[in-house]
Amino acid sequence: MTLARLSNRTMPSFPSLIDRFFDGELMDWNRSNFSSTDTTLPAVNVKENDNEFMIDVAAPGLSKDDFKVNYDNGRLTISSEKKNELEEKDGDKITRREFSYESFQRSFTVAENVVDAEKIAANYKDGILHISLPKREEVKPKPAKEISIK
Repeated sequence: MTLARLSNRTMPSFPSLIDRFFDGELMDWNRSNFSSTDTTLPAVNVKENDNEFMIDVAAPGLSKDDFKVNYDNGRLTISSEKKNELEEKDGDKITRREFSYESFQRSFTVAENVVDAEKIAANYKDGILHISLPKREEVKPKPAKEISIK
């Protein structure tokens, strides 16, 4: 565990320590699932077989309309934006209002001319976005050809 991140000064100022505590930097948290803006990125599984690449994105609480999936020149980009507004009322007087705006973007690069872009498919079910990137016929493994001897 790191107690404080030191810069050129020998000890950070007290407000700086408090700020970093609330930013999550004082504790040794696994930050591999955070973007550079400290937003949580969904976990992703990537699988490959002879016919396709499969990407599963764990994103519960979203709907299929919250996603944007784009494939351009060997780069698959998955993004989502969701705005939540929760409001509690006491009669006509607002006693609490909370706004939440969540977004993420993940990109994956595939070797050029491997994926058949016209056959890419995506569906969202039970909190998982499933994306199938079929391989082009010419890159799929071919069975060994037996050569007859004359």
